Amino acid sequence: MTYTREFLEAIPKTDLHLHLDGSLRLDTLIELAREEGITLPSETPEGLTETVFKPRYANLDEYLAGFAWTVAVLQRAEHLERVAYELAHDNAAEGVRYIEVRFAPQLHIHPELSFEQVLEAVDRGLRKARDEINAQNTTAGNGVPPFEYGIIVTAMRFFMPQFSTYFGRLAEVHPHADAHELARSASYELARATVQLRDRSEVQIVGFDLAGSEHGYPAGNHKAAFEYVHKHFINKTVHAGEAYGPESIFQAITDLHADRIGHGFHLFDAKLIRTPEISDPERYVQNLIDYIADNRITIEVCLTSNLQTSPYLESLRDHSVATMLDYKLSIAICTDNRLVSHTSVTRELEQLVDNVDVSPKQLKNIIVYGFKRSFFYRPYGEKREYVRAVIDHFDEVAQQYGIDAAG
Repeated sequence: MTYTREFLEAIPKTDLHLHLDGSLRLDTLIELAREEGITLPSETPEGLTETVFKPRYANLDEYLAGFAWTVAVLQRAEHLERVAYELAHDNAAEGVRYIEVRFAPQLHIHPELSFEQVLEAVDRGLRKARDEINAQNTTAGNGVPPFEYGIIVTAMRFFMPQFSTYFGRLAEVHPHADAHELARSASYELARATVQLRDRSEVQIVGFDLAGSEHGYPAGNHKAAFEYVHKHFINKTVHAGEAYGPESIFQAITDLHADRIGHGFHLFDAKLIRTPEISDPERYVQNLIDYIADNRITIEVCLTSNLQTSPYLESLRDHSVATMLDYKLSIAICTDNRLVSHTSVTRELEQLVDNVDVSPKQLKNIIVYGFKRSFFYRPYGEKREYVRAVIDHFDEVAQQYGIDAAG
């Protein structure tokens, strides 16, 4: 089945795995760096694409190195607000109706900017954009579902004191703690602050996340933090199976109560299992697949990002997303980082349908899963109405383009 770009742009979409600090407009990054007196490796979009935000990387750690520049320009509330505002408009411009923006607040906290101020700034930018977008839709009277957003607070598996003022202070307070102890302390403090802010403010916090290098920094380090948010009814998503094997995904689900899995690229790679006690890796993987399928644990698939960082992938035809579809897993197509991966949700859908045989019914299921498995902030009854509006709009667009998604 061939799908045009126009059709993929027109259908309603979500982005459930969207990093704020990896999704700046390139021109905005350059402008803010000049304003802050930060010397980038290049001052042109072309130069930054060649030196920092490259098509391929040797590994995930090299990919993540570029965030040093984006985080550096996001140390003011007005900059966080602006980037969030622009990100919402960029998504709406390509037909995305719901986004969940994630970032690590502890990378932006310093004496002049508190945790609460960081979250409020991002929420302010997203809220302002949402209101403008929906006002335009109402005026147009086109029946498009309203634009909505949520914020996912992200803890880090690993950090060094120089990553931010906050992390430097934490290291000073605990001078004898190792990297694992510091990460455990930071994530628990973040969990408590997240619950408190959600309960006393209008900031639309909808989830809690764990990101960063998996190898050597297990999810289990953050069990206390995730237990805390779990007991306070905050949804959980965890980066797992991105640069490590199925065990990482299993630990995210069992130790951290993950409702969704970020990436999950290595779900099927039994050869990457390293635990000696697992005597039958193939059976272990099959049990894990069945559990994920039975419990509809959605996988946030980020195709371009995986291609950029994984030495296992020569092309997207080798990506595990086709196997995910074969097993009828719940997946959502996401960007990960619009800037770092030079992509959009429409582009990611193009990558999917250009490399995998996706029927109209499968495509509709993928789109609908994104909305159904979102951490939508309103009561469940309103979420059902919203999803119904999305399904109706998808069907209308499909009919306009002569596509039968019912079969």
